[in-house]
Amino acid sequence: MTEVPTADALHRNNVTVTGDPSAPVVVFAHGFGCSQETWAAVAPRFESDHRVVLFDHVGAGGSDASAYERGKYDSLDGYATDVLEILEALEVSDVVFVGHSVSAMIGVLAANRQPSRFRALVLVDPSPRYTNEGDYRGGFEQADIDALLDALDANYLGWAQQAAPMIMGTPARPELGERLTESFCRLDPEIARQFARVTFLSDNRADLAHVSVPTLILQCRADAIAPTEVGRFVHAEIPGSRFVELDAIGHVPILSAPDEVSAAIRDFLS
Repeated sequence: MTEVPTADALHRNNVTVTGDPSAPVVVFAHGFGCSQETWAAVAPRFESDHRVVLFDHVGAGGSDASAYERGKYDSLDGYATDVLEILEALEVSDVVFVGHSVSAMIGVLAANRQPSRFRALVLVDPSPRYTNEGDYRGGFEQADIDALLDALDANYLGWAQQAAPMIMGTPARPELGERLTESFCRLDPEIARQFARVTFLSDNRADLAHVSVPTLILQCRADAIAPTEVGRFVHAEIPGSRFVELDAIGHVPILSAPDEVSAAIRDFLS
């Protein structure tokens, strides 16, 4: 059964709702350069016993790009506001929020603001800060991030064609890198530039200790964007969280290893 939402927040973020309307709610949120289509091999597996909610961040997929407000989206808080507005429009609570990459931190911010709406968080390859600082190792030096953002500003489409296969991290399966490249290239370039800055320059480490709902961290091996050390940091900072290192490699296991991701989520929710 597919519902057709009509509220402004649901239109803005191209929300789709499938599955059992009377069952517990699970929300899947995509990462930078992606869209809800990235969950196509995972989300349907939960429709038999969940109400499944998918959406696009503003500027991605089928979202309403005209709703983009630079002031609102100059931090991840603006995206967390969208999540909470979607849940309010759907009149749902006790939600399991599954966030990939930057959406992991967006989920943390949303759950910290309204913990009563959330039953659990699943953070897939999260990173609260991408740059190294002191003893914290985020995986990048500041000069690396500056160069990345400069390249993105100069030629977003060229950057996407080079970066997507590296982020995918599955050279033996080039079709996945091509699929991610296509997704990156569909993102509005102006919004992509700003979203990249917000993503790669954010520091949400202090927010982790305030998470009060059960949390699962799923970490890939050989992740060039969010290395294992970062995933373990997130695990150590979120009270009572569970850490699972997947056999999957790269940064997008929802494309490269949907069976493993789905099984890990199922085990956590059981």
